[in-house]
Amino acid sequence: MFSIITLMAIYLAIFLIGMTVMRSGLLQLSEDRTKNFITKFTDYPWKGLLIGIIITGLLQSSSAVMVITVGLVAAGYLSFYQSIGIMLGSNIGSTFITELITIDITPFIFPILILGFILLFSKRKLPFSFGSTMFGLGCLFVAMNGFESLAAPLSTFPKVQEFLTLTNEHHLFGVGIGTLLTAIIQSSSATTGISMSFLSHDLLSLQAGIAIMLGANIGTCVTGYLASIGSIKEAKLTAFAHIWLNVIGVTLFFPLIPFLSRFVELLASSADVQLAHSSLIFNIICSVLALPFAKQFAKFVERIHG
Repeated sequence: MFSIITLMAIYLAIFLIGMTVMRSGLLQLSEDRTKNFITKFTDYPWKGLLIGIIITGLLQSSSAVMVITVGLVAAGYLSFYQSIGIMLGSNIGSTFITELITIDITPFIFPILILGFILLFSKRKLPFSFGSTMFGLGCLFVAMNGFESLAAPLSTFPKVQEFLTLTNEHHLFGVGIGTLLTAIIQSSSATTGISMSFLSHDLLSLQAGIAIMLGANIGTCVTGYLASIGSIKEAKLTAFAHIWLNVIGVTLFFPLIPFLSRFVELLASSADVQLAHSSLIFNIICSVLALPFAKQFAKFVERIHG
């Protein structure tokens, strides 16, 4: 079992490295515009939502966007109220990577890695950025294939079987696992990716996978909270608002897991795609429903943590 756990840790490290390298490449392509986009076009919550979607889609990390947002609020470039639209958009943008990793590009993984690796040696910004993006993307798919190959061997161990049974039978346990795992590894995409590997082997039910996904949305708030420690009051309010937004959304959606499960089963036949779709639907609905109440939500957070 130790060797399998070691391999799982290695693939997880490859996934996180891939995310970091790809994010670095995309950020270098847009680093001069990212802060300008955020500071200039967030005077209304709906604009902030669109900016949050775009920037998170580019950086492939809602945590990174929240760290940037908390930093801008702390520096006085953004108000706490302006940050709410961005966090709503970042939740939607974070689902793009889960949709992406469900695509089967196995024959192209090795060429993508090789070409990306070669471009990493370029001294010019544009080729280097493209190389980083391609190499990081290749690492993501290598890790996903690794997760899938280890799912079946892992399930043969009694403790893992107990864990899977408990998660399948008690969805609240799945939410807790998703929250804890994401808080530790700082990537909701990685948590969802691991869940997909068990789903593909019918070791985890779709409803249990959705529960873990919901928990991952809470766990991803930890990064923004850590970034706010020691900052001004408005920066801390931004971090608290992100936590409240996801906790409320998960609380409201938790009883609807069976309905969401049946709905996404109509949209796709593959379990991993169904889970990706459920993440997208959850975040879109939560953000769209919360958007008209951005001002009231801001006052609620200020009242609680003011």
